[in-house]
Amino acid sequence: MKIVVTANGAGLDAPASPVFGRCPTYVFVDTDSMESESVENPAMNAAGGAGIQAAQFIVERGAKAVVSGNVGPNAFNVFQSAEVPVYLFGGGTVRQAVEDYKAGRLQLSGGASAPDHAGMGGGRGAGMGRGMGAGRGMGRQTWGAAPQMPPAVPAPSRQAEIADLKAMAGDLRGQLAEVLDRLDKLEKEIK
Repeated sequence: MKIVVTANGAGLDAPASPVFGRCPTYVFVDTDSMESESVENPAMNAAGGAGIQAAQFIVERGAKAVVSGNVGPNAFNVFQSAEVPVYLFGGGTVRQAVEDYKAGRLQLSGGASAPDHAGMGGGRGAGMGRGMGAGRGMGRQTWGAAPQMPPAVPAPSRQAEIADLKAMAGDLRGQLAEVLDRLDKLEKEIK
């Protein structure tokens, strides 16, 4: 069966991404053979509608299930219409996500697990956008238009702050899993 896992890199050992619509990479995995194909997210830098575009891309590529940390309402509706179930994964590598899926350890999402536009933070899950303006308002001005002041960015709500911290914790879990795995491999080579 072909499933897709949101990721912050290519391959089975890449850290799984906690976001869907703006994650950098989708890793399509055949759960029987564990063969994988990593594909750059064509909607990651979309000005709007990234979740819908990404969900349509996933459905068109034939995934029969989605594994991600969070999926917004628009993307979830696309998956629901296409009868593609969404499973929630708390953090680790793509390989761990697939193994948990195969073992039935993942929670089936009954609806959107992230609010509308939750991934609009400038790609924080990929390690970008943490400084200065976090990518807000950049690249949205069309040529020839009069310069405009970017809209004031309100202070993040508690829910947004919690979502950001969860995303960062998921990234750190993935990085820690990679470090521990590499350390284990190196120690085994020495013995």
